[in-house]
Formats: sequence, structure tokens, C-alpha cells
Amino acid sequence: MNNKRWTVLMAAATAWLATVAAADEAPLSAADKRAVVERLGQTLEANYVYPDKAKTIAATLLRNLDAGNYDAASDRRALAGKLSDDLIAASNDLHFAVGVDPEWVADYAARQDPVRAAALRETERADEARQNFGFAGLRYLEGNIAYVDLTHFADPELAYDAAAAAMRFIENGDAVIYDMRYNNGGHLEMAQLLASQLFRGDKDQELFDYYYNLDGRRVDRGQWVLPALPAKRLTGKPVYVLTGSTSFSAAEWFAYTLKKLGRATLVGERTAGGAHPVDRKPVGRNFFLQVPIGQIRDPVDRGDFEGQGVTPDHMVPSADALTVAHRLALAEVVKADPAKRADADWVTPTLAARPQLPPAALKSITGRYEGRRIDLVGGKLLYTWRERFRLALEPLGSDLFEIEGVRDFRFRIVRKGAKVSALERINRDGTTDTYARLD
Repeated sequence: MNNKRWTVLMAAATAWLATVAAADEAPLSAADKRAVVERLGQTLEANYVYPDKAKTIAATLLRNLDAGNYDAASDRRALAGKLSDDLIAASNDLHFAVGVDPEWVADYAARQDPVRAAALRETERADEARQNFGFAGLRYLEGNIAYVDLTHFADPELAYDAAAAAMRFIENGDAVIYDMRYNNGGHLEMAQLLASQLFRGDKDQELFDYYYNLDGRRVDRGQWVLPALPAKRLTGKPVYVLTGSTSFSAAEWFAYTLKKLGRATLVGERTAGGAHPVDRKPVGRNFFLQVPIGQIRDPVDRGDFEGQGVTPDHMVPSADALTVAHRLALAEVVKADPAKRADADWVTPTLAARPQLPPAALKSITGRYEGRRIDLVGGKLLYTWRERFRLALEPLGSDLFEIEGVRDFRFRIVRKGAKVSALERINRDGTTDTYARLD
């Protein structure tokens, strides 16, 4: 499928409306509105994935027009917003949108010109580069868990180098977490590339099966695990995908397919439920219609999640999903290699709910210790040594603290009765050092 014509879009309907070009804002007459609604219905019937349903939706828009529902929409943008809302309400498909962009409409036919197409491609490349092609965060969490934060799926023709670098970055992790909580979708081909790293390359494995309408003809297509990749494969390593209510379209398909194939555990909230591929079609001289043109099916039982969303394996608030997935990944790593238990046990306290110690408890810890001191500044404990280096202490428990930016030791408060008597340094290797309190 030509990526220039079709993507599983990167944004929900409102994102299109926020970026449309300004149109002639002369007031719309009743005849103008009827012409727009009629042309919209024709475009819908010619392109919507469900032809019978398209006729019903088109008739609904006309009834709304006749009922005066669009009378208050005095300009094109207001009318586009009302039509978008009604399309979504009638179809329960969040991919639908109507926008105003006369420049895009005028340029629609001119896009066949190779020179114009190349210029548009370079503009797209520059826009994607400013967003790092969707790769917002790559890092290793404690316990050697690789983490990928992806805001959208960029066209791999533009983003291949960035994707290859990300895939190489995570290849040494003992497990990997893909964060799709705030990912609005994009190119399914990028999802194919990233997912291919999780499977063997010498065995045929379908990832996505779909069809779509292209200029009046039906095209059937499947996407499979790629046989050659720019990085090592992660076969056999635990995989977690974080989901949220704003996970949309290709992000949902990435999660859904990996779950169906038994290759990933999903953690978070139910996704938005936008499963259909879409295209953008002109409506008259000023409007465009974003319309679902096909249907994607999973490789196991040929189902999808349109209007329902993808249900995670572990339902938790999306804000807590990373912490929960991190804990699950550590447990899975230890299960596969018990020798890594000590490392996991060290990390686990940092993933628990942080206690809020009262001011009196914090004040009782302040003071001078051998070679160091602890002060209370702005409600936070600050640890200072050699009268020069200072880092914040964060409570992991009532008497256990981690040190800002330090991974290889922690402090425990030692008490004799109700009085703090010492500061115990607990090293990651299990050894300890004790510093007596001096005041």
C-alpha cells in the first residue's frame, strides 16, 4: 500500500481540526450547507469501509440538516466541527473527521506531480525529525529493563535510521517495555518493523491482515515478520506494552496483535477503539473528509477491536502502568534466571508507593553524622558530605531512604529507643557501613 495515500493516522479527529488552513470565512448560506452535506454523503458512500452503513450515515446527516442542527454553524470551521461530531456519533468510529483546508483540496490533484510530491516529502521529513520520528524516550530501567516511549508511528521510509538506533539500543535488555499510553497511531509499517524484533526471522509469522478501498477497487494485504532487521532479535525476552484511553489506531494494533500472538503482556487501561485504516478525501473546494476505508484483522481469529478498544491483561490506571509493568518484568526476569533475584530485590522497594513522612519525623533525622550531615530544607532532607556534595534523600519507608541519582547504596536510619543513633549505608552488594550520630 502506498504510504503517501494511506496510514493508520497519528491523531484523533480533533488533531486534524487544530491544524487546518484558514478558509474564506464568508457566511455560509443554507444552499452552501446543503451542498456540503450532500457532497459529504457522496464521498462517504464512495469510500467508507461499510457501504450499507455509509448510506444510513449520509441520510442521518441530511436529516440533521433538515432539522436545523447546522443553522448555528455560520462559518466553515463550525460546520466541519458539527459534521465531525455527527459522523462519530452515527458510526461510533473515532477516525472520522471533517476539516477545512482549501489549500490541501486545491493541491490534491497536483500531488501526482513528482516535483510537488518530493517537496511535500521533504517537508514531512523535517517535521518528523523535529519530533525525533516519534521516539520520545529510550532508557534502561533498574534491573536491565529496556524502555521505549513512542508518541506515534512514523513512516519507516523516513524514520528507518531512528528506528534502527532504537532497536539496537534495547537489544541488550533482559525485558522490554513499550509505552503506548499516549500514542495516537501512525504508519502500520513502523509497527511491523518494531514488532518484527520480537519474533524469529526464520519462521513465517503474520502480524496484520487487512483490506482497503483504493480508487474503487478492493486491495487485500498482509504484513509479516520481517526476515532481516538492523538489530538483534528479542525472542524469548519478556515484553510489556503500556496502554491508555488515548492509545489509538496503530498503537492499539501493536498492542492487540502482540497480545493475540502471546508475545506481550498489556498493562494499563482499555484503549480508544479505533481499528480501521483511513484516508483523506476532498469534499467540494474547501472541505475534506477523513474516512475509514478498510478493515484490519488480527492474525489469529481475524477479529478486531473497533469501537471496543483493547483490554489489557492488567487493568490499572494509566499513570501507574509503568511501575506495575516494571515490577512484573523484574519478576519474570528472576523466574527465568534466579541468579538475578538480588538485583530485583534491590529495585523492588523503589517501585512501591512512597510514604509521606510528617515534618516531625523528618526533623528527627537531621543532624551531624561521622563525615556528613543531614539538613531539612524546604520540606526535603538534604544529605551533605565533605561540606561540598549535596543530594536529596527520598523515603522508601519510614527509616529507609534512597539518594538522589545514586544507584549503588541507600541509607537506613538506626534508632536506639526513640532517638536516632546512626546512619547506616546499605550497599547494593549487601555490605554495610555505619556512621554514628555526633549531636
